[in-house]
Amino acid sequence: MPGNQKQNGAYYTPGDAVHALIRWAVRSENDRLLDPSCGDGRFIAAHTKSVGIEQDVLSAAVAMQRAPGALVHEGDFFTWAANTPERFECAAGNPPFIRYQLFKGETRRRALDLCAGLGAAFSGLSSSWPLFLVATASLLKPGGRMAFVVPAEIGHAPYSAPLLEYLVTNFQRVQIVAVRSKLFPNLSEDCWLLYTEGYGGKTASIEFTALDQFAYSERPPQPDSIIPVSAWRSLWNRRLRPFLLSDPARELYGSLVVASGTRRFGDIASIGIGYVSGANDFFHLRPSEVKRWRIPPAFLHPSVRTSRALPPSRLTHSVIARWKREDAPMLLLRLQKDEQIPNSVKDYLKSEAAREAQQAYKCRTRDPWYSVPDVKVPDFFLSYMSGRQVGFVRNDAGCTCTNTLHAVKIRDREALPALLAFQKSALFQMSCEIEGHSLGGGMLKLEPGEASRIILPTPETIRKVDPVLVTEAVTTLQEWRHYAA
Repeated sequence: MPGNQKQNGAYYTPGDAVHALIRWAVRSENDRLLDPSCGDGRFIAAHTKSVGIEQDVLSAAVAMQRAPGALVHEGDFFTWAANTPERFECAAGNPPFIRYQLFKGETRRRALDLCAGLGAAFSGLSSSWPLFLVATASLLKPGGRMAFVVPAEIGHAPYSAPLLEYLVTNFQRVQIVAVRSKLFPNLSEDCWLLYTEGYGGKTASIEFTALDQFAYSERPPQPDSIIPVSAWRSLWNRRLRPFLLSDPARELYGSLVVASGTRRFGDIASIGIGYVSGANDFFHLRPSEVKRWRIPPAFLHPSVRTSRALPPSRLTHSVIARWKREDAPMLLLRLQKDEQIPNSVKDYLKSEAAREAQQAYKCRTRDPWYSVPDVKVPDFFLSYMSGRQVGFVRNDAGCTCTNTLHAVKIRDREALPALLAFQKSALFQMSCEIEGHSLGGGMLKLEPGEASRIILPTPETIRKVDPVLVTEAVTTLQEWRHYAA
């Protein structure tokens, strides 16, 4: 395949999806179509009057062969978009999905500047694809249409919100088509479809359709939900993920959010990921290594390195004792910045393992390199990534944890009994599923901000909830993230 597929975000679209999106976007054989990242030319080959932009030299050459009647520009799309006088009736394609770590430098600056000038301000954590769509929309003629493959992150990622805000203020119709079965079987990321029409207008709602499987259609499918933009912004926190649920399940959750006495997890607790050591194998010692290096207990702290090590409900001193008997690497070398270090610890800091650890990025960029920051002893641990269930484990043993877990510190102790009762319920899992998001491999990921939004209804409210409806909702969202028990 041409170029560096992963780095360029180039995963080419199946033929049925190509032809459907072209059919949605093109209304006349005289329409001029734009593909802002045409790759090997699949979209522009499907319509005679097409223009494609492609930065990868090899892919551009393939596109020219595949679509000899199309015009292919080789180079950076954002530079071209900022300078071209051309305007188009429609646009379609599969914009590159390049995460912010790789989408950088001058290209990124040009893209952000161009979109900001168009009224769409993206954060520094934005991936490439929403910027491609905003810039593409600006090249449409009044009434123009777009039909694109998009990552399912459009349903939950914070950086998707500026894109959707731009679309609803610049198009008369905006529709998202969620597809549960993977369009790209070899990709961990799910892909959905985006359709817009009526460039130059605006809309007060977002149309949403959820499909189990994609199938070719002449027009975008009928919407399952008409989402008021005001509700998307407020009640649903600029997220579309709740609309994967049945209407009764979503209405139930919406009623719980606004019910009297309902609080959010972040109202009663501080939630953040654990520490980043920079070199876990060096900083987490086995009891046998502690004995061999003669490291005093005062410089060690028991730590949870992964959620898989946690028991179901309580982390007790007996669990720590078992880890020690198993000689697990669970003792964090905890050195303060200005404290006196005994000779035995100094010897460990001069070891071959220490020299390797010092080369790690996090270690290189802190002073001193061996002092791990942000070591917390939380009241509870909350799963950062989960399979069947999100774990919530009481920290009775005074352990700390790495950044594979959330460290939870309770601020409102009076709310603790209700929280402990709630977290055992299916409704807690439903809230985690709705507020979190899917990660590759079927996992559910809860970022700190998402975890803070987990709801805590009153016990009276919880008793009125239909448990069957809640269980069905949890199962539905697990199916959408492809979790297999």
